[in-house]
Amino acid sequence: MADVAVASTPCADDTVPENDACVDSGVSGGDQIRALSDGSGGSGGGGVRRGPWVLLIAGLTAVVALGGVIGVFGFRVVEERAEQQQREMFVNAARRTATDLTTIDHTRVEADIQRIIDGATGGFREDFESRSGPFAEVVRQAKSTSKGTVTEAGIERLADDQGQVLVAVTVETSLPDLPEQEPRSWRMRLTVEQDGDEARVSQVEFVP
Repeated sequence: MADVAVASTPCADDTVPENDACVDSGVSGGDQIRALSDGSGGSGGGGVRRGPWVLLIAGLTAVVALGGVIGVFGFRVVEERAEQQQREMFVNAARRTATDLTTIDHTRVEADIQRIIDGATGGFREDFESRSGPFAEVVRQAKSTSKGTVTEAGIERLADDQGQVLVAVTVETSLPDLPEQEPRSWRMRLTVEQDGDEARVSQVEFVP
């Protein structure tokens, strides 16, 4: 087996004492070992460690993605809550108007009529106002009293700021010259429109 000759690296200065270490290109053996061990130096087989900037960008991307999901979810929650509040407002307005239309007392007919007008809008309000005088006169002459009770109410259709509500009402009517009458059941379809923070009825239709 042939001997392998190891060439020694000459020192830059021949005057340096023997015990002093020679410097080779400014990098010590320990530095080279550390560079290889952490993947920052050389092209060895070890994987390259991701730098702090890569990790930071990945983290920010994850945060942005999560924020987008939370934003969409939050928007849907707010939207559904607003729609539910609108549905409740429309149903309450329809129930109130249906009750007012069927609850008329000859001793306070003007106040009862005004309450109906206050909850109305559009064509229904105009039509009812134009007929309110003759209607009040008929109620006073007949000395009639009626009381309506809503038994069911629900949204039939909802679109933007308008909705249709079906309402079932039981009406009890009393007349001084007639025997006690059986309660009657009526069904109404009321069109409700949002007016600012309130809802008013714009159309009333009696349905079978």
